[in-house]
Amino acid sequence: MSAEGGGQVLLPVEAEAAVESLKQFPLKEIGGPKWSVQHEVLEKLNMQAILNASAQEDEFVKDYLITCDKLSLLIYDLLATEVWKEKVFSEILDTEDFDPKTTFPLYMVLYHEATVINLLETTMFYREVCEAAEDCVLDLVDYSVSLLRYIVDHLEGLPLSVMTRLLNTHDIPQLLVQLIGTPPWSHRKDGKQYKYIDGKWVQVDFADSLKLTKIEGQVWLSIFQLLMSTACQQKYELDTYRKNTILKLRSFLTEPMLDQIPMLGELQRYLEHLSMMDPPAPRREVILEQVPEVRDYILHSNEGKWKKIAKKQIKSFFDPSTSDLKMQAKRWADTYNFDVMEGLLSEPPKCAKCGEDASKRCSRCQNEWYCGRECQVTHWQKHKQACDLMFDSLKKLKEHEQAKG
Repeated sequence: MSAEGGGQVLLPVEAEAAVESLKQFPLKEIGGPKWSVQHEVLEKLNMQAILNASAQEDEFVKDYLITCDKLSLLIYDLLATEVWKEKVFSEILDTEDFDPKTTFPLYMVLYHEATVINLLETTMFYREVCEAAEDCVLDLVDYSVSLLRYIVDHLEGLPLSVMTRLLNTHDIPQLLVQLIGTPPWSHRKDGKQYKYIDGKWVQVDFADSLKLTKIEGQVWLSIFQLLMSTACQQKYELDTYRKNTILKLRSFLTEPMLDQIPMLGELQRYLEHLSMMDPPAPRREVILEQVPEVRDYILHSNEGKWKKIAKKQIKSFFDPSTSDLKMQAKRWADTYNFDVMEGLLSEPPKCAKCGEDASKRCSRCQNEWYCGRECQVTHWQKHKQACDLMFDSLKKLKEHEQAKG
């Protein structure tokens, strides 16, 4: 469905029907026809949720996910895709005689994980969404930093086991400190500094290297909440090792950092106070803790079946006939409407090569952006494979439409 006025993918009544239609698929059906239809439904819900959030409009997708009780299904879907990628996809890659006409059906399953997590990120900003997910939130605690940020923000409304798992089972404060100390979103190469921004590595100068990216900000805000919340301070068992690790944060709380997130000044004062304190004596108490069940259920119910599932999916789903491929190409083109996709951009698109603002798009696949021809030519060898894939799909769609008359 195309956008109306650049800001509508689904009407509220359509979104409600779409949410109600969502169902749980077993691992063996991932990539199948019915699963693919649901992927397209979720992608439209995802795009509509982003459009509503960006425009600060009524976020009806979020409301329907709560009222239709579909948040636990989304979490199951996310973790099932992760398990499929880890267990089944690896078997598919090891299959020697697998030579499909196109790898796009496989790509869509891999992309599905990003679709679901994006929808969760957009909606879990709200406390009522986190609360509605109930015990399934436990399965998200160690999934991604972006989701963790919202879970941490709404701890007071979540089961006590979520806080226990965050603080004392996984020791998330320690993990976040390690992320700050050795950031995977930043690296140097050939004397140049790069940061991972908006899904790609971008070269930055010294001034821009001091600017926080979205993921860095999420990590710092999570640390702030976990260390400064009274409830977390009471629950976190602060021994000498944990204290010394946390105090490493002091060296990162520079003036540019505090200018960007002023509330970290409060954290800085807490750390100075902590440096002069002795850790309290360890508490001796019996703790009954809930454990996450969704991922374990998926793993146990499919244990020993990974190769069998892979073989069946290769035969049934991932080597489609020409007619099936044409039908899929049409659905993909309808779902990923370029006018709608442009409406999702909150800022000008960035050049795929240099990261500067871009005004030109690859005329062949309509998917990648560039600031000028020089960057496009330089980037061609890297872009060629994806460009061919998109172009072939669009070409087959066009041929199919012409054949129909």
